[in-house]
Amino acid sequence: MKTIVVHGAKDLRIEERPIETPGPGEVRLRLAAGGICGSDLHYYNHGGFGTVRLREPMILGHEVSAHVDALGQGVEGLELGQLVAVSPSRPCRTCRYCQEGHQNQCLNMRFYGSAMPFPHVQGAFREVLVADAIQCVSADGLTPGEAAMAEPLAVTLHATRRAGEMLGKRVLVTGCGPIGVLAILAARRAGAAEIVATDLSEFTLSLARKAGADRTINMAREPDALASYGAGKGTFDVLYECSGAAAALAAAIAVLRPRAVIVQLGLGGDMAVPMMAITAKELDLRGSFRFHEEFAIGVGLMQKGLIDVKPLITHTLPLREAVTAFELASDRSQAMKAQIAFI
Repeated sequence: MKTIVVHGAKDLRIEERPIETPGPGEVRLRLAAGGICGSDLHYYNHGGFGTVRLREPMILGHEVSAHVDALGQGVEGLELGQLVAVSPSRPCRTCRYCQEGHQNQCLNMRFYGSAMPFPHVQGAFREVLVADAIQCVSADGLTPGEAAMAEPLAVTLHATRRAGEMLGKRVLVTGCGPIGVLAILAARRAGAAEIVATDLSEFTLSLARKAGADRTINMAREPDALASYGAGKGTFDVLYECSGAAAALAAAIAVLRPRAVIVQLGLGGDMAVPMMAITAKELDLRGSFRFHEEFAIGVGLMQKGLIDVKPLITHTLPLREAVTAFELASDRSQAMKAQIAFI
């Protein structure tokens, strides 16, 4: 089978690997679609992010959908040919964090396409994937592209739970890549009254508006446009910080109300934090990392038509054009979510 393997910065190769056989409780899947994530782009463009670096060749990819091709012993509830969204999250289910219900913090997590551990956890960008049946969520009624969006949607649903009460809140979203725009959809579904989004790209901001942002601000063109929201100690109740940029966080903190909630999703590496302002305003700074049960919830929301991710899928390229797909995905002026079609 063909796989998409990164060897280092700007060194992406399509390589042959052997097909595995499903064991008890596992399924063999024929991949349908795979979305290129920000972490995939960090590995491709920079060889890693923050302190996480590639130390061996790694199959990329963790946003995938697939058709069931074979069932291992004891697998029930799935049918051959069925389209499924595949959760890349494989917690051990036995460590103390799993037992406490915090599976996203699992001590022995095997998350597809991650260089955090060594040996690296190989990813899902392969024509044939063997996965645990429990990772597969029926995606009946969705397209393969929509089903592959379940993973980034789950990230923002988890962040929305971390943010807490959303009904009637005024929300600021900094960074309008796929996570930022999906955060807009999640916040609105949770009852946000007003959503303002900022970015440096007019293209991504146009999609933020289509997703329901009440106002979008291009900080490259209007660097002082947020200032009016700083009156009276601030305006916004909740911040989704999706850029991972210190400048974006600092500008946002200046316009948050006292006791507002900051949810940090951007993972660009360590960043300077204006701690005195956080302290003086009594702001809550909350990290948000991955997800667990939100994956199936996200699939259900899409199936019910309550969240529409289709406008975010701007490019779909065949497997043989993987390098072109990664280059497109890196261009914020024309791509939101680039996906690879495996069939």
